[in-house]
Amino acid sequence: MTNWTEVIGRVSFVNCDPLFHTISDGWAVLPAPPAWLTGHLLKNDCLVAPIPAADFAEHIDELLLLPDIGIASDGSVGSVLLFSKKELAEIKDIAMPTDSSTSRKLALYLLAQRGITPDVSEMGPDLDEMLGRCDSALLIGDRALDEAQRNPDYVKMDLGLEWKQLTGLPMVFGVFAASKSAPKNKLKSAHQELYSNVTNFYESQLIKEKVIDETSMRSGFSKSRVRDYFSEVTNLLDGSSIAGLEKFLTEVCEVNLEIEWLEV
Repeated sequence: MTNWTEVIGRVSFVNCDPLFHTISDGWAVLPAPPAWLTGHLLKNDCLVAPIPAADFAEHIDELLLLPDIGIASDGSVGSVLLFSKKELAEIKDIAMPTDSSTSRKLALYLLAQRGITPDVSEMGPDLDEMLGRCDSALLIGDRALDEAQRNPDYVKMDLGLEWKQLTGLPMVFGVFAASKSAPKNKLKSAHQELYSNVTNFYESQLIKEKVIDETSMRSGFSKSRVRDYFSEVTNLLDGSSIAGLEKFLTEVCEVNLEIEWLEV
């Protein structure tokens, strides 16, 4: 059986492809929905994993973060969307999936800033069913991308854009976290490989086009949509992104503890 220190978790959406496109055979990769990865990380099923920022807030005393890498947007994110057949001011209830605590918290926070406090119902991420039972629906990841293409008139809020307009800062949806007790040498090796992959993606047009081709074939999205999406979402965190993360943790998640970062 593979030792947990040889396993890296990854979100089972396209938003992590730039980080994992040439992961070496020395690592086993565990793909799962964001919320599942949090559980795997806490159970030591994997060394490091991208988890929802809100989950990190909940377990901030147990986890540290890898610097430089994450899942963020500086404006429209394209894959975290509020759908509705009604205008925002008319929304009375919202259907939410269970697979991302960050998006759930963020959606309710952003709606509250507009004076909207909808009742919440949890259900599977099926837009027709969600909008059949509630005024609005939150979808994330590939499902959000797909439904936005099929139902553009239903898109009422891009959460990344709304956060940017409200705060002036990027929104960090996912962070690469690890147990504080994890072996630091293994964490540094994992960080080095993931960071190298994503910097190569952004610096080499040849590598970028190869990842876009592979992502398009696997996901079924057109190359143009994947290319646009990779310009909306970034896997590199800069100082502005960190400021956005800290604002989300303190104001939305009401966490006051300082973030512990892996020293690399």
